[in-house]
Amino acid sequence: MKFSRQIKYYYIRFIRLRGDPHELALGMAFGIFTGMMPIMPFQMALSVGLALLFKGSKITAALGTWVSNPLNWYFLYYFSYKLGAFVLGIHGHNAIFSSIMTGIRLGEDSMIIVERILAAGGLMVSAFLVGGLIMGVAVSIPSYFIFLYVFKRIRVWRESRKGRGNWRVTEH
Repeated sequence: MKFSRQIKYYYIRFIRLRGDPHELALGMAFGIFTGMMPIMPFQMALSVGLALLFKGSKITAALGTWVSNPLNWYFLYYFSYKLGAFVLGIHGHNAIFSSIMTGIRLGEDSMIIVERILAAGGLMVSAFLVGGLIMGVAVSIPSYFIFLYVFKRIRVWRESRKGRGNWRVTEH
């Protein structure tokens, strides 16, 4: 399938999402929140769990996690650690941090990266999680309002199209 055709396909699927705009936007915000967390293999499960708990859309929660993708994993992990280390006042761990970042840059399996972070100890884990939590909150709150607006506009657009397209000839 051509790339442009694939983009059009996903665009159509996106605008056809059904549900209340609040639920759809809430799911997207949970997905983006967990997508910013450095918990690569568990992001989707956590986002869907949050959507279930808070009555958001599970589909958009899963979609929102793709804010984190192979193109930006390095930057998300880098900034989550640096921000978390700054907030927690952690200095050092440069060799371990460099090893983890090299693994991410080289595209190592996500479970290997998680094992390295966990093996580095509680301070390293805390720095990654605190930084990811801060980044997730900072990005997910505005994303909720942005996607609420988007999903409301899609609903209005969809309803305006319903009114124009129903002109069938009926027999009497």
